[in-house]
Amino acid sequence: MEFCLCINEKEYGDFLYYNKSASLPTERKRSNEESWKAVSQHSICFTSSERDTVKWIMMTRPLLAVMLQLLCCCQAAPSYSNGFFYHDIMNGNGNGEIYFNGVRLHVETTELSVYGVRGSSAMLPCHLRYEPELSAPRKTRVKWSWLPAIGGHETDVLVAAGLRHRSFGNFKGRVHLRQNSPGEVSLVITDLQLNDTGRYRCEVIDGLEDESATVDLELRGVVFPYQPPTGRYHMNFHAAQHVCEEQDSALATFEQLFLAWEEGLDWCNAGWLADGTVQYPITIPRKPCGGLGVAPGVRSYGSRHRHLHLYDAFCFSSSLRGRVYFLQHPQKLNFTEAIQACQKDGAQIAKVGQLYAAWRFMGLDRCDAGWLADGSLRYPISSPRPNCGPQEPGVRTFGFPAQHQKYGVYCYGPR
Repeated sequence: MEFCLCINEKEYGDFLYYNKSASLPTERKRSNEESWKAVSQHSICFTSSERDTVKWIMMTRPLLAVMLQLLCCCQAAPSYSNGFFYHDIMNGNGNGEIYFNGVRLHVETTELSVYGVRGSSAMLPCHLRYEPELSAPRKTRVKWSWLPAIGGHETDVLVAAGLRHRSFGNFKGRVHLRQNSPGEVSLVITDLQLNDTGRYRCEVIDGLEDESATVDLELRGVVFPYQPPTGRYHMNFHAAQHVCEEQDSALATFEQLFLAWEEGLDWCNAGWLADGTVQYPITIPRKPCGGLGVAPGVRSYGSRHRHLHLYDAFCFSSSLRGRVYFLQHPQKLNFTEAIQACQKDGAQIAKVGQLYAAWRFMGLDRCDAGWLADGSLRYPISSPRPNCGPQEPGVRTFGFPAQHQKYGVYCYGPR
């Protein structure tokens, strides 16, 4: 490579160049304007009045000439390399641009979706590797972030560098990295909660390299429709959120409702979902529920005004830490007595979401109607039989009877 010292830049006269393979400078004529421009991009230029001085330096001070050559090199081709073999090359406008021509970082996951239940732990797999493989480990920064299934913005879950890490928000103290093998940076979430569902992003940063992969976390559970004591279509979105939380559940996502429909859920009342849409599942088409000529599916009203529009709710519950049981009591109880009886038994009156979870995950089967915490009267059937409602498994409901009437009660307590 030649490094040039140019003379007579304005008049396009002679110029000198210093050849690395030669011991003395020589003179060369410029052949055309294009070649001159190409050379001048990698040159230190002088005016014609400085020509003799430059010639004298080149002829009598070879060491200084070499230093000028190095100076040209530094100005013409600045470079940067961080082990990934990046090179900073000057473009025509004099701006630095980074080119990559070496090792490449890959971030991969072995699972697209991971399933769990409330209260358990889940491991979201993530691995990094280099191509070609490196002989020594590199310092990287790992960041896990989360996009909730209910929508919203992606938020940080955990950031780690070496042995140090920091967790954020509701994940604080519940997450850590699993690094059992070279390149593994899997995320472990303990004590899964109903709202942990969503898409998780594993991002690895090494120098200027930044690669990521995503894993979906889904909870197994049960979706149930819910109406308040005031009756059908009396809740806006925020009220629906509140009543689901009161019953130890959360507003269902569309994916959870769709899975429930695939499993046979059929309900002709529209209800709020977690994303603010209003939908309902139909397995047997009929005239009042979208019409006879419409195929089975999840009917959608689309997004509705979260304050003004009123509907029911679809709630989602998952497994329980405790147990739900029908209290053996010598006599029937009104609603107030039912609450007190559960407390005397070292428990509390069960919530609707807890009864559904016990029916779904523990096979709770009882053909006795009992009070629940919202004032409703229900009972769970896993094995349908005569005098216990329809021929399909499910949680039967008698609505909200007057609270002075006397029935049994379902309690929730430790296992």
